[in-house]
Amino acid sequence: MLSFIRRGHSVERGHALPRGHSRGFTQAHTSGSRGFTLIELLVVIAIIGILSSVVLASLNSARAKGRDTKRISDMKQLQLALELYYDSNAGYPVAISGTELTGPGYIPAIPLDPTAATTPYEYAGVSSTETTACTTAPCPSYVIKANLEDNSHAALDSDEDDADVGDIVCTDTEGYYCVRP
Repeated sequence: MLSFIRRGHSVERGHALPRGHSRGFTQAHTSGSRGFTLIELLVVIAIIGILSSVVLASLNSARAKGRDTKRISDMKQLQLALELYYDSNAGYPVAISGTELTGPGYIPAIPLDPTAATTPYEYAGVSSTETTACTTAPCPSYVIKANLEDNSHAALDSDEDDADVGDIVCTDTEGYYCVRP
């Protein structure tokens, strides 16, 4: 028994089958119902993968810049709250971990680093020697430190580089952004 397919019909002993049925043989592609080859699909998938990796890399960079901008903004808010504290107390607090700034309403909440949501920025009241930490309030000065993710951020050109006090080190090579009054 010999059967063959021609334009969707199978012929065997004079019996025709409906289009698409072939008694064990497959139907050849016609020009109107052509699909994608495996190679074409793999090429498209590879291109999509490359494009998505480029987009994700640029998004990560934008997120880091956004976190750095938030850190700098948080530092400005802390500075403003500390100046309000100074006006009321003729000096700066020894630490900002308690209610020194939030209790009187100088700031609603102590800002936290965006990557470590439970860690406040490093703060130290500075004694009159300018190099040691102040141990009793009111302190004549202070230093606040944030660690920027971009070590070449423009804000590092205008911060305090010689503000090392106790454990707080403020060098730009590490991305440390420090401010003083």
